Amino acid sequence: MLQIRRLGKSYKVYPSQRARVWELVTGRSRHEEFWALRDVDLQVGQGESLGVIGDNGAGKSTLLKLIAGTLNPTTGSVRLRGRLTAILELGTGFHPEFTGRENLFFAAALMGIDREELAGYYQAIVDFSELEAVIDRPVKTYSTGMVVRLAFSLVTAVRPEILIIDEALAVGDRAFQRKCIARMMDIQGAGTAILFCSHNMHQVVQFCQRVAWLEHGQVKALGEAGEIVDRYVAQDLSAAQDRQRHHPARAPVEERRCIVEAVTSAPPAVSYTHLRAHETADVISYALFCLKKGGGGGGGGGGGGGG
Repeated sequence: MLQIRRLGKSYKVYPSQRARVWELVTGRSRHEEFWALRDVDLQVGQGESLGVIGDNGAGKSTLLKLIAGTLNPTTGSVRLRGRLTAILELGTGFHPEFTGRENLFFAAALMGIDREELAGYYQAIVDFSELEAVIDRPVKTYSTGMVVRLAFSLVTAVRPEILIIDEALAVGDRAFQRKCIARMMDIQGAGTAILFCSHNMHQVVQFCQRVAWLEHGQVKALGEAGEIVDRYVAQDLSAAQDRQRHHPARAPVEERRCIVEAVTSAPPAVSYTHLRAHETADVISYALFCLKKGGGGGGGGGGGGGG
């Protein structure tokens, strides 16, 4: 379904515009080469879901854009079979001045779907997005979550052979996120191969069979979802604890949130006692929910750590 061989993307980085012009005029190199992605080998079969995880700047979005064809690779190749649809950037293909209805037809055309074919999907798309009341308003009046609803409803309604989702579920309410996961499981069961990029490790483990962990533009680990996520969050937890030890007074709320989420997904050997009483209530609730749902071994320490 999808085969990637030694895929790479590099950029020329110049110290200044003057250096760029000098290289153009003289032919002498004045740039450094930055590899956003390098030597990536992946394969995704029919009906398989592959999660893509990693820190910001690891190369996740670059990889997905190369697969979708919105970027040209510097090295390597991408081979795919069948129709590919993707949500790579929020609102891509949507014009803010046009209505939701008009944007559906314009975006579908960019995906290679003609008006007649889309007309057969139109009502199902609107119903799934729950935006019928505002479908004839300009998209510029939509919230971020509403744009995601419309985009997701479109790209999943046409039942592609390959579907790419890049952080689209990070916005929107939880009820619609659950609805999206259910839709993705449905089309995966029908044979669609799915690449799912997210910082939400709970969703990754819940939905993906395998995970590719990217670091500094290369695949650091590839394997079963639970195992790779455990390694990733354990590393995140260790790094966050190191930062807290060196700068305890400056540890931000988001960093503490990362620690809590890491503990909820970490292997049973990682103790739940890293939670602090001053953690915000919503973070602790989220952690307890994950522990209860997963039946993790860290639950035994939950009372002592959170109290």
